Amino acid sequence: MSEEQGFKYIVRIAGVDIDGRLKLPYGIALVKGIGYTTALAIIRMLGLDPDKRVGFLTAEEIRKLDEVLKDITKLGLPAWLYNRRKDYETGNDMHLIGHDLIFYARRDIEREMKIGSWRGIRHRLGLKVRGQRTRTTGRLGMTVGVTKKKK
Repeated sequence: MSEEQGFKYIVRIAGVDIDGRLKLPYGIALVKGIGYTTALAIIRMLGLDPDKRVGFLTAEEIRKLDEVLKDITKLGLPAWLYNRRKDYETGNDMHLIGHDLIFYARRDIEREMKIGSWRGIRHRLGLKVRGQRTRTTGRLGMTVGVTKKKK
C-alpha cells in the first residue's frame, strides 16, 4: 500500500471533521475543549508521532484517540491540564469537550445568576464580568460623538 492510498483528506475525531493535511497536535486541537498543549500530552501518552499528519492515521489509531477523548482523565495526566477541576457538584476533576463544555459553562452562569453573586449580576445585566474597564470600552448601540455643522 502506498502512502497516497492510506491518506484521508478528512478524518472524524470526537465528532469533528479534521483536515487530514494538519499535523496531529493541531488537528486534535480543533476539538472544542482541547488545546495544543493538551493535544500534545495526549499524543505522547498514546505513543503517536506529533509530526504525523492526521490523514495518515490508521483506523485503530483513530479509534484509540476517540476513546481517549471521551474521558481524558483515564490517561493519568496531571490535574492542572484539565479544564474543569473540582467540579461544583461532584468535586471530581474532569475534562470536558464539545457540547458538554458549553452545557456546563452555561449551567455555571445560570447558577451564579440564580444565587445573585456579583458575577451573576454582571452576566444578567450584560456587562463585563472579569473586572475590565467599562467607561470607554464594551459599548453597544450607536456611537455618541461630535457632529459637524452643516455649511
